[in-house]
Amino acid sequence: MNENQPNITIIGAGVSGLVAAVTLQNAGYKSTIYDANAFVGGRVTSDVANGLIMDHGFQVLLDAYPALEEFLDIEALKLCKFVPGSMIFKDRKIHRLGDPRRDSSFLWSTIIAGVGSLKDKWLVFSLSRKLKLKSLQDIFSSPETTTKTYLENYGFSTKMISSFFMPFYAGIFLETELATSSRMFEFVFKMFTEGNATIPAVGIKAIPEQLAAQLPADSLKLKQKVNSVVGNEVTLENGDTVKSDFTIITTPAGDLVPNLPKENMLWHQVTVLYFETDHTGFDEAIIGLIANEDVLINNFHFLQDVFDNHRNVVSVSVIKKHTLNDQKLTERVIKELREETGIVATDLIKLYHINKALPQLESINYCMTASETQLTENVFLAGDHLSNGSLNAAMLNGKAAAQAVISKIESGVLL
Repeated sequence: MNENQPNITIIGAGVSGLVAAVTLQNAGYKSTIYDANAFVGGRVTSDVANGLIMDHGFQVLLDAYPALEEFLDIEALKLCKFVPGSMIFKDRKIHRLGDPRRDSSFLWSTIIAGVGSLKDKWLVFSLSRKLKLKSLQDIFSSPETTTKTYLENYGFSTKMISSFFMPFYAGIFLETELATSSRMFEFVFKMFTEGNATIPAVGIKAIPEQLAAQLPADSLKLKQKVNSVVGNEVTLENGDTVKSDFTIITTPAGDLVPNLPKENMLWHQVTVLYFETDHTGFDEAIIGLIANEDVLINNFHFLQDVFDNHRNVVSVSVIKKHTLNDQKLTERVIKELREETGIVATDLIKLYHINKALPQLESINYCMTASETQLTENVFLAGDHLSNGSLNAAMLNGKAAAQAVISKIESGVLL
């Protein structure tokens, strides 16, 4: 570590805060992370017990994200890959739709799938080619519209949009109108074209835990909520104060910095239910979609299809707004799953309401530059909510904030 160490505080032990700390450490600087939770990862976490792996919200890691190789040991995560397609349940029929260029078993089933015309399927191929060649810089500098408008303008039929794009991307964007920026759609579509949707072998929590393992244990101060940041002073909920030459805030800063307007950030929500089932699964790691606007269920998958030697469990995601209590919701989901797919879910194992699952952003960017992260002389910002709701943005913004702090230190600002 460098001599004359400045005091650097990071607020939030999510992926962005952990990457900021790792970046600082790699440059020779120690930081201290404070988080109100008892665990690292923030929104990226799992419960693992009694042979069950239950992520808080259906989350996948797109292994084509450019930021991954810099910060993660991908091989050590032992990623379980989903096949490049989905099982679509529509009008009591099952349609297996996917990318035959990456998995030839999808060729015939995709051609005959009754979720769109042959023109629609050609347009998917055309869009794949187009976005594979389109740079990230071009994607994130393109004019923005909604994903729905983008798909309509590209020529996709109403049937294709409602039967495939709506349920599939609702499960990714956590909103049912395809109102998410077309930039985000192009980015995610490109990542699916170039890589795989994956989950670490022990659940999504393996990502922040691997990052945290790179840091000294005493640098993590969990179950310690920060109340405010004023100048070079950080005040904890218990009243203690911490001197901080530089502070990186990875949560909405308006909640912590006095005189800063409250951001009133909106968030997309999701409810995830885990059920015991006698169903043995699809014999491949694939996402199931229900293309029926009258049902609450959006997507589901079998854990035994994803994880080795996992008992038969089905995970169901509900994105649509409703007024049902947990018991009524559970009953409704069991009924819909049986009627729409023939899958019988028995005992509810766990239900998670994720009220702040993804930031609701009208306009997005790829990531922040180091200079853009500086809020005041002492305070810097990070987090995916400043760019786009992805692990890639969380990592890159954490790195950018750390680089800004390093630049300040090495320019002699403390001398």
